[in-house]
Amino acid sequence: MNERMEKYRGIFPAFYACYDEQGAVCPQRVRALTEYLIGKGVTGLYVGGSSGECIYQSVAERKLLLENVAAAAKGRIVLIAHVACNNTADSMELAAHAESLGVDAIAAIPPIYFHLPDHAIAQYWNDISSAAPHTDFIIYNIPQLAGVALNSKLLRTMLQNPRVIGVKNSSMPTQDIEMWRDEGALVFNGPDEQLVSGLAAGAVGGIGGTYGVMPELYLAIYRHVKEGRLELAREIQDECCHVIYDMCSCHGNMYAVIKAILRQLGGPDVGGVRRPLADIVPEDMDTVRRCAGRIRELTAKYAL
Repeated sequence: MNERMEKYRGIFPAFYACYDEQGAVCPQRVRALTEYLIGKGVTGLYVGGSSGECIYQSVAERKLLLENVAAAAKGRIVLIAHVACNNTADSMELAAHAESLGVDAIAAIPPIYFHLPDHAIAQYWNDISSAAPHTDFIIYNIPQLAGVALNSKLLRTMLQNPRVIGVKNSSMPTQDIEMWRDEGALVFNGPDEQLVSGLAAGAVGGIGGTYGVMPELYLAIYRHVKEGRLELAREIQDECCHVIYDMCSCHGNMYAVIKAILRQLGGPDVGGVRRPLADIVPEDMDTVRRCAGRIRELTAKYAL
């Protein structure tokens, strides 16, 4: 890996949407969450992806959120901005905006709903990349939600674009990480439950939706894997998985639960989630408190 790519090694929390009490994007809460995560020692932030509820936000809202992340970060960490919308023009607008803010990379899922042929997907991604000609580009492969799966032929086509550096791989098979790496791409592990496996398969780091609520644990996993303490890394991974399973048992959407846990842990209040995502209900609070307590215990036990 060349020196320019070294900055992408590590742990990247997927940034949460930050809303005020009326459900509007809140610049103050965006900045507070950015500062909080920087203080935890993460490598960088992945802004505007699934965890950021991007498909439920307008172009203007996504710009506002990224602007405030960048303003708070002040170049201290690596920023990756997910810019895909379900049409090319809006995606290009967000890509150009992200480049104007000096982000390190942009990322994009494929177009969703219509099942497009590979050449149309490649055109979509290349059009987005052309709007940010001085910025690295990362393909976001999440077939279980996008309905479209990356394949080796399409990746080879995309790697002809010199700005395309790699893949955020959120498909479940770790074999995909090996395949994309074999094609010459940097690969970020996506599923939080398999960070250890993804790193073992050659991922340079992880981008994850639960990283923001327990960053110390994922930083510990990363460090232990890199320093050869695989048994300890697996032990922490198993504990993180059990917390995730508990989060997912609630009535509320996982990100609503995460935001409530974050408040219990003394982190910033970043509001709820945007409909149609389900917010938490009072019956979820026992689980929220249990998860917060477990994260405290695990952090005290394993944090480096």
